[in-house]
Amino acid sequence: MSFEDKSKADQYWQENINLVIKLLVIWATVSFGFGILLVDVLNAITFMGFKLGFWFAQQGAIYVFLVLIFYYRAKANKLDEKYGVQED
Repeated sequence: MSFEDKSKADQYWQENINLVIKLLVIWATVSFGFGILLVDVLNAITFMGFKLGFWFAQQGAIYVFLVLIFYYRAKANKLDEKYGVQED
């Protein structure tokens, strides 16, 4: 991967880091927030026969994490194409 100039490389990495930070905030909110902090509130709701807080702590956070991985892959590929550094 090579960039035309340093400013393009800096822009690319700035956008990439911003994307990673946003996705980490979502992941932390779902896994820590929903699975630990808000578990009592969410347990008042039933989802697929389980209390929602329990479901987020045991399975929901994992599913959200997997979705975030595929979302990051798609956005990173578009970012690579935008800056002309995609893999062949």
